Amino acid sequence: MPKVNNKALLQSIPSVDKILNWQEIKAFENKIEHAYLTEIIRYKTDEFRGMLLKGETLESDHLKQMIVDELNYLTHRYFTYAINALGIVLHTGLGRAPYASGICEIVSDVAKAYSRLQIDPEGKRDDRYKKISKLLQILTGAEAGIVVNNNAGATLLILRAIAQGKEVIVSRGQLIEIGGSFRIPDIMAQSGCIMREVGTTNRTHLKDYEQAIKIHHRGTEAQRKNKKKIKVEDSLEPETGAIIRVHQSNYQITGFTKEVSLKELVALGKKYKIPVIDDLGSGALIDFSKYNLPKEPMVKESIQAGADVVCFSGDKLIGGPQAGIIVGKKELIEKIKKHPLTRALRCDKLTNAVLEATLQMFLHKEADLVKEHTVFSILMKPLEEIKKDAEKFAEDLIKEHGDKLSVKVKPGKSEIGGGSLSTKELDTYVVAIMPKDLPQKHRDTEKKSDLGGLTAQTLAKLLRQYKIPIFGRVQADSLILDFRTILVGENEIILQAFKDILK
Repeated sequence: MPKVNNKALLQSIPSVDKILNWQEIKAFENKIEHAYLTEIIRYKTDEFRGMLLKGETLESDHLKQMIVDELNYLTHRYFTYAINALGIVLHTGLGRAPYASGICEIVSDVAKAYSRLQIDPEGKRDDRYKKISKLLQILTGAEAGIVVNNNAGATLLILRAIAQGKEVIVSRGQLIEIGGSFRIPDIMAQSGCIMREVGTTNRTHLKDYEQAIKIHHRGTEAQRKNKKKIKVEDSLEPETGAIIRVHQSNYQITGFTKEVSLKELVALGKKYKIPVIDDLGSGALIDFSKYNLPKEPMVKESIQAGADVVCFSGDKLIGGPQAGIIVGKKELIEKIKKHPLTRALRCDKLTNAVLEATLQMFLHKEADLVKEHTVFSILMKPLEEIKKDAEKFAEDLIKEHGDKLSVKVKPGKSEIGGGSLSTKELDTYVVAIMPKDLPQKHRDTEKKSDLGGLTAQTLAKLLRQYKIPIFGRVQADSLILDFRTILVGENEIILQAFKDILK
């Protein structure tokens, strides 16, 4: 497109009325109400003017493209079905855990009409947490449970309800940063508690926790007033609000290390009447070590060890919706439930319905569960089955586009993602795709092939922009599709995408 000097472009910016009559803009008249359409044109025109005043070199039709792109962005669905060929099982950007097929039907059923969220068969107001709490009691052994919008919210709420204004003891080696720059110290600060770090990054001892505990004795004053003896243990009144253990999730400290077990922390907490909180991060309801995977902390084990409150995520190894699940002693769960922040963090009907259905799956025999549960079936998918799928896809792709693409099946590694089982990579098979006629010496991101400028990078971009977005990765000038995370029936969609792109 011809480039025009900025002064001339500034002088030639058309009025909003003229822009409304452009053919490309008129196509949106039935999609966007006139007042909104006018406002969008106005703010994109102002943005274009600002770019020119800054001295940016722009093409003459840049304004039109800016407006059309904005209108397309606003009118097209962003939250769409996508295909994960990246090989990261719990990919945060792709929504983490995919639901089991039966649960998808439940979502539709609950979303399309009214639902029984918190009303009982007698027509009286009910507790929206009651059913999920009952399921959590059975699956974890806890006395009670409650659910909020995510695990960071769960941690914030627990600390706020139990330890606001008091010190909470935490090992320095557990002051982690979770995704999106959210850090445990920041969450603790927002909760209103006072963080008390103990130990060092790699070594924390039981004595470090005990030395940090603050208590005072009521005995002397009580004896003066009532003139009777009080047992020492009954006179202890802790000024420390809680002890918290935080699972390190997405990293490990190895070598010269020492950490205090949950059982030891619970014994210490009982000694001084201080509640112990166990933030598991991902959390697990089954033992993954039985399936040749690293052992992830199990919720049931934390409860059995005596933790007063345990929290974990719903959309990682549980395989359900984004949620922060809290279980523990009934007295503390009731205190958490009654806190005003609980209402601000509570879950809607869809989250409750999906979580209920997901937890019900764990009531099944474990052999059936690992087949029905989408995340588990991906994690435990036999390598030979992955290889077979990859080879079939490669064969079909070569048959259709072998003249244009070089296609090879290779062994590779998948990641679990989501801060879960983070040190474990899974063996997999990938299909490596490279446009042909690209000379070896020119295979980099800047050079073009003979297929209209097609490179692995542009091919990956075109797949991401397809009507059903397909996400792969580029490695060594090849587009890599990992067949561990490509679900049943998606091979055909990807083949059709190549057909549409290369036609």
